[in-house]
Amino acid sequence: MTALTQLFRRRFLFRPSPAQMILSYGLLIGWALVVLFPLYWLVITSVKLPIHVSDGPVYLPFVDFQPSSHAWRYILIGDLQNDTVRPYVNTVVVGLASSLLALAFGTTAAYGLTRFQYRPRVGAVLSFIGCVALAIGVVALGAPWPAAVSAALLLFVIVLQTIGRRFTRSLGNSDIAFWLISQRILPPVVVVIPVYVLYQQFRLLDTRAGLIIAYVAANLPIVVWLMRDYFQTIPIELEECAAIDGASRYRTFWSIVLPLAMPGLVATFLFVLVFAWNEYLLALFLSSARAQTMPLSVAAQNATRGPQWWFMSVLIIIMILPVIIMAIALERYIARGLLVGAIKG
Repeated sequence: MTALTQLFRRRFLFRPSPAQMILSYGLLIGWALVVLFPLYWLVITSVKLPIHVSDGPVYLPFVDFQPSSHAWRYILIGDLQNDTVRPYVNTVVVGLASSLLALAFGTTAAYGLTRFQYRPRVGAVLSFIGCVALAIGVVALGAPWPAAVSAALLLFVIVLQTIGRRFTRSLGNSDIAFWLISQRILPPVVVVIPVYVLYQQFRLLDTRAGLIIAYVAANLPIVVWLMRDYFQTIPIELEECAAIDGASRYRTFWSIVLPLAMPGLVATFLFVLVFAWNEYLLALFLSSARAQTMPLSVAAQNATRGPQWWFMSVLIIIMILPVIIMAIALERYIARGLLVGAIKG
């Protein structure tokens, strides 16, 4: 009875009892097994023969079945080599480039929304949106885009100096931030057809540059929203002290703010990279053969060859492995960056 009492007794106030620790670790281990089992099943399926997949589930290599590398050879050095290398390179180039550009643009925009006060007039905003929509419509009708952009800029200046002055109400930083995140709330299927028509006029279809531009535009609101919350946790007194010592705004941002925001930058970069890495809808509409990415390649091969899971598992492992390795390598930054905006004031 004494041993049972000791099992449920706390030795310290803020430390769980041995029974509570056993229960906690048991639940965590069980949940880890549930989470990791799909990855385990993916790995063992990639080393199975077709007969092992079709005859029923087998779980243990060298016990239930003999592992084989035929699926890996077929994908990497066989008939599907050319169908795998190009989409993989496209995924790496487009994913990394779009994530880095979105992080660069979004970080500077988030810093500006945190440290500066913007008061754009409603009239100026509406005039700019109207002129941009007019330019896009003119280009869609077949007009040369340099002439359309020049005419839209001239019209914007005229409208801003006349009709735009009548709207005196101003917007704030919170309105700008909400407008940015609302672009991500908007379903991509709503804008994919207009983007397709626009890309067709600018000859950006089936190009890496076109995918990078689309991915940057899609992921930029996420970067701004996350980094804005992180910058708000950095004391502004540090920047004021640097300004008293003679540091410029650029020097303060580059030497003080960015090093302190490194956990948030890493966590945000990985979030955006995962979104760009797995993007399917935009890649489906804006690319075909030359700029095809891995999600499209996996879906296309599954549609043409049927559900050959031994091949699909190899493609999926090749696709997710770089992101997993990067997440493991940057784990110490992610653990701190996930707390973005959790503690304020």
